[in-house]
Amino acid sequence: MPYIIDGHNLIPRVGLHLDALDDEMALVEILREFCRVKKKRVEVYFDGAPPGQNGKRKFGYVTAHFVRKGRSADDAIRARLQKMGNAARNWTVVSSDREVITSAKSVRASHISADEFAQQIEETKLITQSDPVEDKSLSGQEVEQWLDLFSSKKPPTEKL
Repeated sequence: MPYIIDGHNLIPRVGLHLDALDDEMALVEILREFCRVKKKRVEVYFDGAPPGQNGKRKFGYVTAHFVRKGRSADDAIRARLQKMGNAARNWTVVSSDREVITSAKSVRASHISADEFAQQIEETKLITQSDPVEDKSLSGQEVEQWLDLFSSKKPPTEKL
């Protein structure tokens, strides 16, 4: 099930700071890793985009919506859910904002709090950290075999 996320609602719950210059892109990177591991799609909404920087941008499985100043991410999420119609039932809305949760309920979309989703992100990080990474380096014996193979071949002779 894909997610619609109230970005500024989630930022402080994943250890980022709303006053940081790169808080939104830092969250996008966290979400990209989450999506890669979980094979999920995410739409994240951020309000307060300055003129000329509003709009939609794709980052792999993450679509970031930068909502122009004067309009809230809550309004954009509500409009997106309404536009989906019955398909909204297949999405999970992530927010701790009552208005956003009410919008999700009105279209029968699932919803979880930003804290719950932040916990899922942490669990995903733990999974990726505990996965043994396959050792791709060559053993000493393999190095010797390759050296023998390459040194046994005579270089091609040049014909002029």
